[in-house]
Amino acid sequence: MRPAGDEPLEIVIDEDRCMGSGNCVFWAPETFDLSEAGYAIVLDPAATDETRLRIAAQGCPVGAISLSRDGVAIVPGETEG
Repeated sequence: MRPAGDEPLEIVIDEDRCMGSGNCVFWAPETFDLSEAGYAIVLDPAATDETRLRIAAQGCPVGAISLSRDGVAIVPGETEG
């Protein structure tokens, strides 16, 4: 779980890029699902630990998942320091 006071990541799905591969659902099923149209949707950004969210975003084959915190973009493959 995330430390107290650590804000969850903000997640945005680029619907024009999403191809509905389901990789995000595989890595973070508590956070992502596929809509009836077959594209990714965000259920609950705080339901999955940050490491798995980063893996889910990095594993998107078309780069449709953007992560940020307090308006600052987070690159999925990099660690915060």
